[in-house]
Amino acid sequence: MDARRRQEIEAKVAAGERLSFDDGVELYGCTDLSWLGGLAHSVRTAKNGDRVVFNVNRHLNLTNVCSASCAYCSFQRKPGEADAYTMRAEEAVRLARQMEPEEITELHIVNGLHPTLPWRYYPRVLRELKAALPGVALKAFTATEIHWFERISGLSAEAILDELIDAGLESLTGGGAEIFDWEIRKQIVDHETHWEDWSRIHRLAHGKGLRTPATMLYGHIEEPRHRVDHVLRLRDLQDETGGFIVFIPLRYQHDAVRDPRNRLQDRTEMATPAEALKTFAVSRLLLDNVDHLKCFWVMHGLSTAQLSLNFGVDDLDGSVVEYKITHDADQYGTPTTMHRADLLELIRDAGFRPVERDTRYRTIREYDGPDPTRRDQPQPVWG
Repeated sequence: MDARRRQEIEAKVAAGERLSFDDGVELYGCTDLSWLGGLAHSVRTAKNGDRVVFNVNRHLNLTNVCSASCAYCSFQRKPGEADAYTMRAEEAVRLARQMEPEEITELHIVNGLHPTLPWRYYPRVLRELKAALPGVALKAFTATEIHWFERISGLSAEAILDELIDAGLESLTGGGAEIFDWEIRKQIVDHETHWEDWSRIHRLAHGKGLRTPATMLYGHIEEPRHRVDHVLRLRDLQDETGGFIVFIPLRYQHDAVRDPRNRLQDRTEMATPAEALKTFAVSRLLLDNVDHLKCFWVMHGLSTAQLSLNFGVDDLDGSVVEYKITHDADQYGTPTTMHRADLLELIRDAGFRPVERDTRYRTIREYDGPDPTRRDQPQPVWG
């Protein structure tokens, strides 16, 4: 990118003018990561100051049995496999209650597309979780799962959402988005939920007052143009509904131990930390109408997560506890659980002010910022 184009993009950003598809592709081609990060950080600071939000949450995967065999996924199991499982509602409640001493505020629930589990199982589990933990928000199910529920129940997505909301649902999750462009999607996704249904279901959820996250799986066989297209589709939908509360780029993961289910691994190299930071920065610059940008630290490592706070990110997710969807994170040197004190340390060590939030991004508690004398001593490098 030459100096003239840099100046043009800087002027657009300073004026609050919307960036174009071509701008986004050119930004991905920029080799000056410092300049790109600085531009994204200026937008992040204008929106969110020096705040970095987090929550105390737990991920729950009720079942890993799945009718689909997506090319990137090592999580899914078929019925009868030795390590296939489906939780009883009582087991889900038991696991959720383990986080009560941590003052948990959110359960994040994503599952396989179980071929024989009845639709009624899902609202029943939500009702039992809500009865056991009435103060905990239930963020549950991808748009892909809602589409699957339509198929197995014969109900419309609208009726399904109404029943789930009545059972305690406060937000969908952002998954199932992967990459929307059909050129790439047809090679990596093995289910019937594509952009048309994914957007339809989030549009319905937004119309019912839910604020939802949106995601993008990057760093596999897609090209920068596919990432830009993905983000701009979300930007257009946000213009229409205003219902997206956060955008979450998710780095495609290689398995620490080779798994034949992950059929992309032999064709790809994982995105480097530099590519991750570029993806955060470009996303922040393009997605001008979504307030928050999240780095899911499990998928990026803690050092990259800290650096991302200077590349447009203002949200570091939460305590997580267990994340089975992509890999056993501790095999990469990244912990599976971060307690509140760990998150406060991580954010302060990066030079920002921690703010604990709820599922709808309302402030629960603001904490003191970093100790200005801390940098007088050498600091540890996070894994």
